[in-house]
Amino acid sequence: MSAAPVRTEVVLAPEEWAARTDAHATRADAATAGHRARRAAGGERHPVEDFLYEYYPTRPAQLRRWHPGTGTALAPGADGPAPQGAWRWYTTDADGSVRLDRAAFLADRGEGVRFVAGLLAATAARPAFTGCFGLHEWAMVYRDGGRTRHPLPLRLGPAGTDAVVEGHRVRCSHADAFRFFTPAAVPRNELQPTRERQVALEQPGCLHAGMDVYRWATKLGPAVPGELLLDAFDLAREIRVLDMQASPYDVSGLGLPPVAIETPEGKVEYVRRQRGFAQRSAELRRRLLDVCAAL
Repeated sequence: MSAAPVRTEVVLAPEEWAARTDAHATRADAATAGHRARRAAGGERHPVEDFLYEYYPTRPAQLRRWHPGTGTALAPGADGPAPQGAWRWYTTDADGSVRLDRAAFLADRGEGVRFVAGLLAATAARPAFTGCFGLHEWAMVYRDGGRTRHPLPLRLGPAGTDAVVEGHRVRCSHADAFRFFTPAAVPRNELQPTRERQVALEQPGCLHAGMDVYRWATKLGPAVPGELLLDAFDLAREIRVLDMQASPYDVSGLGLPPVAIETPEGKVEYVRRQRGFAQRSAELRRRLLDVCAAL
């Protein structure tokens, strides 16, 4: 009979995990400052920045909470075990060390972990398609009588927006984007993505797939180190900016110059930034797949 595999574990000293906890909270506070200030003041929703808190229902307080991730234990300090010991899916050893309870986490979330791992692996295995030019946002208002999904004017007006859609190839592979297409836009899409076909269609060049790396980091919960969670959140924030700059909306009032994808110059800029995001999201997918493997 072969021996059971030995599972190595990193043990952080109290001063190290305390420093990382503080640094994480500071970084999270800086990233969420605008959203928290608008919410406290009861002000208007920011159509670019606040989208992430609605599309991905994770609160600033959750982002602020640092997790060491699977495979890392926290040694006890002078005041006793680390505070994570009182959190869900953590366990405290006899010596006071705190770590993620893999068995308890997988008992509750194992099916989700397997889905995330399969989706991330399938997405990473495909080449990036960079010929979509962000037309999903245009298709969401196509021939819809000038109605918009955001409190912003259409940069080219309703007729100009419709003409851009009609003059381009529409090939959206993202199920959550496609479900917001107007009825007139649905048959114009070369693909018909659904939740059931998500693993088969998701591709790494898609801006929404890049933003969704943050979604999958949140789904893996405390198994994901806090630094990786905030890296994914930061990437999603940056992608969202391009998503709206390249949209049919006039975002100049928000201090954002448009990326006019209806022009050759706009297409070049969009693809350049899209490729950069695809490279960054690929690295984050690799790190999340490492988390899944460790689980």
